[in-house]
Amino acid sequence: MNRRISLRLTGAILAPAVLVAFVIGMVVAVVLNCGSRPAMAEPAGSSGTAVVLSAKEGESPFVVVADAVIPTVVNISAEKTVKVEERKTPEFGGPFEEFFRDFFKGLPEFPLEEHRNALGSGVIIDPKGYIVTNTHVVAGFDEVVVKLTDGTEFKGKDVELVGRDPKTDVAVLKVNTKKALPAIRFGKAEDIKVGDWAIAVGNSFGLQSTVTVGVISAKGRSGIPLPEGPSYQDFIQTDASINPGNSGGPLVNIRGELIGINSAIRSPVGASVGVGFAVPVDMVKMVADQLMEHGRVIRGFLGIRPQPITESIRKALGLESTKGVLIGEVLKDMPAKKAGLKDGDVILKVNDIEIEEVAQFRRVVAVFAPGTTIRLTVVRDNKRFIKKVKLAEFPEEEQAGAPEREEPEKWLGVSVRNLTGDERKEAGIEGGVLVESVEHGSAAGDAGIQRGDIILEIGDTKIDDLGDFNKAAQDLTKAKKAVLFRLKRGSVKMFVAVEPEE
Repeated sequence: MNRRISLRLTGAILAPAVLVAFVIGMVVAVVLNCGSRPAMAEPAGSSGTAVVLSAKEGESPFVVVADAVIPTVVNISAEKTVKVEERKTPEFGGPFEEFFRDFFKGLPEFPLEEHRNALGSGVIIDPKGYIVTNTHVVAGFDEVVVKLTDGTEFKGKDVELVGRDPKTDVAVLKVNTKKALPAIRFGKAEDIKVGDWAIAVGNSFGLQSTVTVGVISAKGRSGIPLPEGPSYQDFIQTDASINPGNSGGPLVNIRGELIGINSAIRSPVGASVGVGFAVPVDMVKMVADQLMEHGRVIRGFLGIRPQPITESIRKALGLESTKGVLIGEVLKDMPAKKAGLKDGDVILKVNDIEIEEVAQFRRVVAVFAPGTTIRLTVVRDNKRFIKKVKLAEFPEEEQAGAPEREEPEKWLGVSVRNLTGDERKEAGIEGGVLVESVEHGSAAGDAGIQRGDIILEIGDTKIDDLGDFNKAAQDLTKAKKAVLFRLKRGSVKMFVAVEPEE
């Protein structure tokens, strides 16, 4: 009996003691854990088991990112020689006419040449010397010089333009190196979330290895009018400061992984105001892989002219929403025509991907390789059905020697472009083209057309896009009498008569 009591007493004493020891152990473990930094994935340029990178006590976690990423970022400078257009001697009147005529006769004869320079960034994606940058950083230049952070320079025959893709503004260079270079690690597009940390690294204003920090402001930005003119836009937007010289440099996450290539800014002053854009990592990887394998990007081609579904079109066709794209035209002898698609059909899905708008539709189709058979969910006369289409190869017109973007359409001294979806929404219109510039002394300028005007109609032709503008220009090129333009300037609509040029 005494032994049983003794055992019970011992258990009663030991149980609380064990419990207290367990709680103290948990507290100590938590405290020790709080003093450590989260582990980063494998460092740039390595493979295999992840290596733990941690900041020193009291040190910013961005220090670890900068240490890992900066060695993978390069400075890219480019130079080209251009011929200056022939100068016409100005016409002068009055008492100084003879003086100025003699003065201009003494100047050198044209054509003259001048040197133009570009400065940008790039990031090493392969230890063998492959570098990703922007097309607009290297396109059309006679010589490209690549400088590493350790001061090593590559130029002349040691720098090769592997390929460039103006449609995404992505290009790949290759430097001839005998040693392995530090390469950046790729992140995953699906892991990028609005509000995540974003760190931009590049040569801002020529200042090498500049690091700026912000967040991911938005994803999937498209329809943005940019001088670089990439037509396939799916931009990451960030408020990490991006300035001239940052183009082609990496945008990375808090783990030091590449999530985008800094490409452009929107700014009224030409420098960062917190609205920068980067080509997302999945697009960068797809384009870079193809450029390294083929020297160009091979895209699938359906052979239609898609257009957005406006609210009025939705009502007219009896559709449930404005999602999807309307086939404005099926091109002759193309896959869509052979599959039985017709003008006026509405495409709602590509395979299992729901189509939201035109830009997304083009990106989705272009990802598939030529020869791939895709399933399209189509609506025609309020009936939904499936069409299978075998894609052809996209007829690339912008290869390595082609211009970065087409020049704006011009007629009667006025240059125009299509409006973006946001611009149409802001103006409260469904069509029209935006006047980008008006030549001084031209027919359009003399008639009073101004930069920023929106052209809605020319003569009896309604202008929805550049195609309508070009057709009107072709039809009215030989017009002898004034051509009536209907414009929207701010909130006011008006008519302007343009006298044809003689």
